[in-house]
Amino acid sequence: MRAVSNDAPLLHDVMPWSVRPLRIGRGWPMAAEPSCLRARWALFTGTADQDARSALLHPTRARNLHTPVAQLPGHRTPTTALAGETGRCPEPVRVQHGPYDRQWLIPDHRLIDVARAEIWRTADDRQVFALEQAYQARPASVAESGAPEPAVVFCALLPDGRSPAGRPGWIRPLFRQPGGRDPNIAPGLTALLSARLGTEVAAADVLAWIGAAARPGPGGALVPLPRDPALWQEGLALGRRTLWLQTHGARFADPAEGRDAGRLRLPGGSRPYVRSPLPDTPAAGELSYDPDERALLIGDGRISPVSPAAWEVTAGGVRVIEAWFERRTAPGAPGTLEALRPAAWTRATTSELLELISVLTLLAGLRADREGLARRLAVRGETVTTAELRAGGVLPVPAARRRPASVLEHHEEGPDGQFALL
Repeated sequence: MRAVSNDAPLLHDVMPWSVRPLRIGRGWPMAAEPSCLRARWALFTGTADQDARSALLHPTRARNLHTPVAQLPGHRTPTTALAGETGRCPEPVRVQHGPYDRQWLIPDHRLIDVARAEIWRTADDRQVFALEQAYQARPASVAESGAPEPAVVFCALLPDGRSPAGRPGWIRPLFRQPGGRDPNIAPGLTALLSARLGTEVAAADVLAWIGAAARPGPGGALVPLPRDPALWQEGLALGRRTLWLQTHGARFADPAEGRDAGRLRLPGGSRPYVRSPLPDTPAAGELSYDPDERALLIGDGRISPVSPAAWEVTAGGVRVIEAWFERRTAPGAPGTLEALRPAAWTRATTSELLELISVLTLLAGLRADREGLARRLAVRGETVTTAELRAGGVLPVPAARRRPASVLEHHEEGPDGQFALL
């Protein structure tokens, strides 16, 4: 396949405002189950000895038992020092960990070194986050045997922006303000595309196109923009389905197009089921895959069918299913709050695994369509050049569009109960 022209605009210019990944600074405020977080919080706040409580916190230069912090936007958690905290655990929230894992987080700013409050302010039921992945040069052995990782993935949950391999990328929200206001799209781009393609182009259309057409590059993800209206429509259909899958049906649902809200299911013959009961308490290292039987093995338990394409999906060079399983079974270091793990593998955990397998299988099924679209976009003269974007006033992007928008109507509590107007 020929590479996308380097004259394609960067995602950095198409979606100008970006945020670095969160830096939590400690592992224990995030877990696969909210009950586990409540148990950790109870142990932490029930420890009266200050030295012991400090050790459990895992203090850093950014956070200790006495660090003054403001509330996280949208979460009315205490802002008094952790040294005297005895209250109940703040209600855990669902977040996106890396490209594909969904975890729970205690939304307490006192526990998070760098929370990126600017994206918490924009997280609502209309927001979509584009996660630009760090560029990886693919070794020849991987290029021959494995499928390329997407340059950009998407989620509806607030993301931490992390990679299983520890390579952070960028978080790019679709909207700069709550309520689906102020799209994070280069000014003038939707108007230029509307004129070129002869159809109205919305910000969500640009995001869907990115989901279908973005390609990795050493300088950042590239977004080739088409001249052909038919190619545009093909990319929109592919991108909408991609984003619907990656957000687990939370965004871009359209029952008329087979995209039901919150309902992702494979056809009956390829739908994974538990064929042999899974262990009550599986241990790290008990996961394996049998390609001949198309089965995922967990101890003596078996799930099938699981396609090789789903098993081989990677993020940051790490198999997604293996990283997901490791996250739920690896023992924490003795004496730490991370050592407090869920007591057993639950039915909900199995359901999440089956859904992850389904998502990865369905995404793998779109691979040929993505490759076909990329081949047609690689034809010389088929895409809008950066020179045209400059001539149309889209580039360069104004510096103000790379900074967070002001959110003046939101009161947020600062340290020790003081209020700040943002």
